[in-house]
Amino acid sequence: MSSPTGTDDGAAAPDGGAVVYDLAAECTADDLEEDGRYLATVNGVVEYGVFVDLSDAVSGLVHDSNLLGDYEVGDEFVVELAEVRPDGDLSFDEVRLDEYRVEPVAHGDLTTVADLNDATGEAVVVEGTVVQIKQTGGPTVFQLRDTTGVVPCAAFDEAGVRAYPDVEMDDVVRIAGRAEERDGGVQIEVDSLTVLDEKAGTAVRDDLDAALAELAEPADIDPLVEWPAFEKLWDDLREVATELRRTVLAGRPIRMRHHADGDGLCASVPLQVALQRFIAQQYEDSDAPQHLLKRLPSKAPYYEMEDVTRDLNFALEDRTRHGQKLPMLLMLDNGSTEEDTPAYRNLRHYDIPVVVVDHHHPDPEAVEPLIEHHVNPYLHDEDYRITTGMLCVELARMIDPTLSEELQHVPAVAGLSDRSEGEAMPDYLDLAAETGYDESDLRDIGEALDYATHWLRYSSGEQLVSDVLNVDCDDRGRHEEIVDFLADRAQRDVDEQLDAAMHHVAHERLDNGAHLYRIDVENHAHRFTYPAPGKTTGEIHDRKVAETGDPVITIGYGPDFAVLRSDGVRLDIPRMVSELTAEVDGGGVSGGGHLVVGSIKFVSGMRDEVLDALVEKMAEAEIDEDLGSSTALPEDIDA
Repeated sequence: MSSPTGTDDGAAAPDGGAVVYDLAAECTADDLEEDGRYLATVNGVVEYGVFVDLSDAVSGLVHDSNLLGDYEVGDEFVVELAEVRPDGDLSFDEVRLDEYRVEPVAHGDLTTVADLNDATGEAVVVEGTVVQIKQTGGPTVFQLRDTTGVVPCAAFDEAGVRAYPDVEMDDVVRIAGRAEERDGGVQIEVDSLTVLDEKAGTAVRDDLDAALAELAEPADIDPLVEWPAFEKLWDDLREVATELRRTVLAGRPIRMRHHADGDGLCASVPLQVALQRFIAQQYEDSDAPQHLLKRLPSKAPYYEMEDVTRDLNFALEDRTRHGQKLPMLLMLDNGSTEEDTPAYRNLRHYDIPVVVVDHHHPDPEAVEPLIEHHVNPYLHDEDYRITTGMLCVELARMIDPTLSEELQHVPAVAGLSDRSEGEAMPDYLDLAAETGYDESDLRDIGEALDYATHWLRYSSGEQLVSDVLNVDCDDRGRHEEIVDFLADRAQRDVDEQLDAAMHHVAHERLDNGAHLYRIDVENHAHRFTYPAPGKTTGEIHDRKVAETGDPVITIGYGPDFAVLRSDGVRLDIPRMVSELTAEVDGGGVSGGGHLVVGSIKFVSGMRDEVLDALVEKMAEAEIDEDLGSSTALPEDIDA
């Protein structure tokens, strides 16, 4: 007989008193012990005694001569096994006890999910909580979580008909069946499924909660480089790592939204790989990583209503069609501004938690009441030079520390892609050099990422992006070839764009001494091709910085938008946007960014008024030659 799985105080007895076993519904005669005492329920009364049930499969007779009381159908009393007859019939004697405690018994010995691989083809019993219920065209598949992992359990009633319809998500259950290999993992073919009573269920849930709390703890690692500014965010990152691991363990999907640029990809791809590997460790279902994690690029620098509508629609469909819980939303390199809040409010209608890791200038008073966690260097008196990619590489390592060597070059790619001038950049470059990447290689990776994501549009480009970044890539040679190809194509397209656009760049000298360059990228640059307006503006800006060596501001504008770049001028773009919103009546101004990089939107009929007001503010801005967004050097101009 298996070990007991709990106690029942309903029989009121102190520990150490007599034990009476309560057989689970799926128990058979093999689970009986010769001297064991059992709870029995009367299912029939005849002249010579009563028939009793000990489980669905264990029944027998208590002869009148062995009864100590009078009973009716449904009454319960204690019996012990008296005889197993040659034909297999069982007979029992009633036992009268003054004090006893009840211990439930499962059919066979309990097996953990982690041990199922060694039990394929055998009868098994598992206990845990239901984290997903999926109705297929054939069986109903219950995903069961115990202290060691998650296993799919297939129960069949009729094709396409819900088996065990009373079982709900988060119920504590005992499942008996046969462990079978399926699609590279293990699945239990269910013979019986029982929801445990409150007492037994509480014991299982307490053990599970304790085990999952331990599993949710992130790895204890040191940062890849020493950087006092970065260390201020370390505890915040550990909290997010814990929350992400806990989310996976609870069977809740994660929808990862990230800015579709180099830094956004350096943030999202390592974290995607780390989470997928953690999911694979926990789930016997080989499809779990792709079902529980979606990486989704966002073109806009904030969470648009279009994006949240898509995310909600897919989440609600997955809940209906696949029995999934509603997801967590993980925002990377995005999500810190007031512009994100309408979408967040929409998510709150469905109690979808939001976690943000970003390095753009935040609006914490607007955002934080709507989200669970917010990691941002500005919240610790730091700034955009700590990029989101740098943050998320460490976050990925906390979730899966075995990724560390594979990610050594990624923070440098993130820093170069987002034009960081952080104090740790030389250390990150040295770290990348240890894995064979010089600065030119890293810039090429960033350029290739930009080029690939431009053509991918809203697609995540899973394997292609992994190969370009060389994260979860199994062929370094293929990585280098594709980076060379994409970077060369990107440079060719940039050169063609600038050959057309540079002739139309207007120049003026501002009162503060800065050079201002403007271009109408809608009318004086190729449209619907690479580079896009923001990239085009940045490339023009880099050339002008290299030409002059002086403080430079560049504006690339269209009918209802402007992209801003600055070197040597403290613009504080988020503050300027806020002021323009208040000062230009009817301008419809919105936007944001960093001190030296940003974008704004406005209504097209007010473009001239908005741009004129913007230039006035730029002319009053403080010259600060330590601030820059350009990666160009004066000698680069002829390259």
